[in-house]
Amino acid sequence: MKRKKRNIGNCKFIFVTGGVLSSLGKGIASASIGNLLKSQGFKVTMMKLDPYINVDPGTMSPFQHGEVYVTDDGAETDLDLGHYERFIDTRMGKVNNITSGRIYNDVIMKERRGDYLGATVQVVPHIIDEIKGAIVKASKGYDILLCEVGGTVGDIESLPFLEAIRQFRYDAGKENIIYTHLTLVPYIKSAGEIKTKPTQHSVMKLREIGIQPDILLCRSEKKLSNGVKEKIALFCSMDYESVFTAIDVKSIYEVPLIYNKEGVGKRITELLNLQGVKEDLSKWKKFVDKALNPSKEVRIAIVGKYIDCQDSYKSLNESFIHAGVANGARVKIDWINSEDIEEKGAKDIL
Repeated sequence: MKRKKRNIGNCKFIFVTGGVLSSLGKGIASASIGNLLKSQGFKVTMMKLDPYINVDPGTMSPFQHGEVYVTDDGAETDLDLGHYERFIDTRMGKVNNITSGRIYNDVIMKERRGDYLGATVQVVPHIIDEIKGAIVKASKGYDILLCEVGGTVGDIESLPFLEAIRQFRYDAGKENIIYTHLTLVPYIKSAGEIKTKPTQHSVMKLREIGIQPDILLCRSEKKLSNGVKEKIALFCSMDYESVFTAIDVKSIYEVPLIYNKEGVGKRITELLNLQGVKEDLSKWKKFVDKALNPSKEVRIAIVGKYIDCQDSYKSLNESFIHAGVANGARVKIDWINSEDIEEKGAKDIL
C-alpha cells in the first residue's frame, strides 16, 4: 500500500540529534543554524523534543533540570527555548516543546475517550503518529522548522522520537528534510591526536535506527584538518562537504559566526534546495564584538537557593549579559547561597 504524504505545506524540516555524550550544546547548535537561515530571509521556528516522562518541567527540581522557561502563552518549557528566542528573535509557545510524558498523556486521553475505536494502542503507530502530528502543528506558517531531539543517540528513552523523525522523511518527502548530527571529536593531549572513533560509533548507532545524517557538526577544541574531515566522511558514508568543525568558543553567541565561516548555512540551503538572500550578520557580529571586548566590568551579587545548578537562573544570567553588552560592560556575577546568609548573616558573606 502506498503511504500517504502528510500535509506539511511548504515547510522544510531540519532535525538535530546528538551523540557520544550529553551537554555538547544541541540547543545552541540548533539555534545557531536557525540564526543563519533567518539571516537569509527565511521565516524560521524551532522545537524541542524532550524524552522524559514528565508532562512538562514545571514540577521538576531546579537542581536536576535547571530553569523552567515560561513562554508568552504560559507554557512551562525547557530552557533551550530561551536560547531559541534570543538567537532567532521569534516567540516560542506550548507547541514548541513536547515531552514524552505529554505525548503519552494525550494518547491515553484519546484512548479513554474511545477515539481509537477499540484498536490496540501501541507505540507504533499511535505514539509515533502523535509525535509527528505535533511536529507538523509547530511548523504551520513557517518556511523552516528546526527540531532538536533531546538526549543522546543510544538512550532508550529517545527511541520513539528518533523513530518518528525517521518516518517523517517518508511522510513529508525526503526533499523537505535533512538530519543534522552533533557529535564529539576529542583531542587527546598526551598523544597529540584528534580521535574520530567516538563520532564513527555515534553515526553507526544512528544508522542502526535507520537515520543517515546529512550534516555532521563535530564539536572539538581543535579545528579539524581536511584529512580528518575526509576520514570522518569516509567512515560515516557522508560527503566531505557536509562535515564541519564546531570548534569551542568563548561565548555561545560566536557559534553562528563560526558556522557561517564553515559554510554550514550554505550547505543546508543546497541540500534543501532553498533560495534565500545573501546572509546579513552585521548586527550579530557587532553584538558579539561588544560582548567579547567590553570597556569595563561590573560586579553584581545574586542570592539564590539553587546556585549549585546555575542553569536554574539562566534567563537572569542572560539578561545581565545582554544588559552589559548594551552598556559596554562585562557583568561578573557573584553567586551567593541563600542558606549561607541564613546561617552566617549577610555581613559575613558579603
